[in-house]
Amino acid sequence: MHNGNSIKVLSGNSHLELAQGIAEHLGSPLVPCVVKKFSNGEINVSISESVRDEDVFIVQTGCLETNDHVMELLILISACRTASARRITAVIPCYPYSRQDRKEQSRSPITAKLIANMIAVAGCDHIITMDLHASQIQGFFDIPVDNLYCEPLFVRYIKTEIEGWRNSVIVSPDAGGARRATSLADKLGVDFALINRSREVRSTENLGDVAQFLVGDVKGKNAILIDDMIDTGATVASASKTLKENGAAKVYVIVSHGLFAETNLSSIATLPIERLIVTNTIPQNAGSLNQVITPPPSPGKPRKQRMVVIDISPTLAESIRRTHNGESISFLFGELQP
Repeated sequence: MHNGNSIKVLSGNSHLELAQGIAEHLGSPLVPCVVKKFSNGEINVSISESVRDEDVFIVQTGCLETNDHVMELLILISACRTASARRITAVIPCYPYSRQDRKEQSRSPITAKLIANMIAVAGCDHIITMDLHASQIQGFFDIPVDNLYCEPLFVRYIKTEIEGWRNSVIVSPDAGGARRATSLADKLGVDFALINRSREVRSTENLGDVAQFLVGDVKGKNAILIDDMIDTGATVASASKTLKENGAAKVYVIVSHGLFAETNLSSIATLPIERLIVTNTIPQNAGSLNQVITPPPSPGKPRKQRMVVIDISPTLAESIRRTHNGESISFLFGELQP
């Protein structure tokens, strides 16, 4: 434990609501901090409270204005380093550029590694993140990285909110997510299935018109589709239709990072899914999104909310508390109590 110092939580502009939730769970107010742009686009940071010899945690996620948010994070880290913070931890719920984790073809960059280099050079001592798109990103850093998982939150949600969850099949929308789906299936004690498609098919824009192959049996069962992020929504659209065509009774979609950057949200309303569950690693306005993606109710029946947002602030707050106190965070990988 860092004796004589305290937890100081700062936030950039990417997700103030999440940072406030983390601070409330820790019982410590956010450090007053102004992050603004000059007229020429340069970012300026002003921290209104001393962080000298303190344990600093900077909350910044990767979402729509990703490049600005990355620069905000780097400048905040640098500002805290020059202000003599004892330790600086970057809390990055959704790691930016995580999909650029390897060379897909000649002359393509590994931008996730570049981001790691910049964070380390800025003066960061430790990283806390959630559900990295690729686990090898942890190896891009020479500083400690704690990659937390949304899986315990998903297990608790499925057991408490999905009726008949024991008669379910966990489905991966592609081979790349098989490990994630099998792990969740093992925790629940249910079967696993995956949807297979060729790399050429994945690169096309209209996935819905291409034949896909389901490996596994979902007939008469609840199909729970699990993925790490939703951006365009094409994968979810094609997978949910495939599951219904193969006899799934109900289709639920669970996603760690709801980017929705290029998603035609109105098209989700036409999909054969019961519920879309995401976390708030990315800012989500559940009320507004539900107005778009929830289809009109049947006559005489109430309108069911199709989108659910799971709050991750308790998990991040506990990881911060344990990090500060020098405790193990293994507890956060176990099953959470309802």
